[in-house]
Amino acid sequence: MSAFAHLVRISIASIAIAGVCLPAGAQAAAGVGRLSWLAGCWSAEKGEAGSGEQWMQPAAGTMLATARTVKNGKVADYEFMRIHEGAEGRLLFTAIPSGQKEATFTELRSSESEIVFENATHDFPQRVIYRRIGDARVLASIEGMRKGALRVVEFPLVRSKCEA
Repeated sequence: MSAFAHLVRISIASIAIAGVCLPAGAQAAAGVGRLSWLAGCWSAEKGEAGSGEQWMQPAAGTMLATARTVKNGKVADYEFMRIHEGAEGRLLFTAIPSGQKEATFTELRSSESEIVFENATHDFPQRVIYRRIGDARVLASIEGMRKGALRVVEFPLVRSKCEA
């Protein structure tokens, strides 16, 4: 066997062993990159034109976004959002809603099609959820306890063309 062939066999074996030794999910995109399905423009399915979210592609461990709700032809609410990698390896969701203080939520759980962030000490919501439904839909939701009752608010979104 030539030295080159021997080197190739060792390299292939090393790659195979490394793949077996990695923790579950580490072979897929790591960090914020695993949420690349969220990047792009999303229009509110039930909202007025101009309502929705726009997420930038993951870069440097961060995704940035803006959201806008239009009612009666006027901006009723807006929000600046950031998903970023925390020091402990979990993702963080930070939101700055119009007229409110900044709040940060920590990744509670995630899969290939869903991520759930939680901040149990926040007034409302305590959880922020993004659930992918195929390539063209996302169900964003917020939930938590309010006045002793569980409240869930859903924001069905559909992929749309990003306007320049």
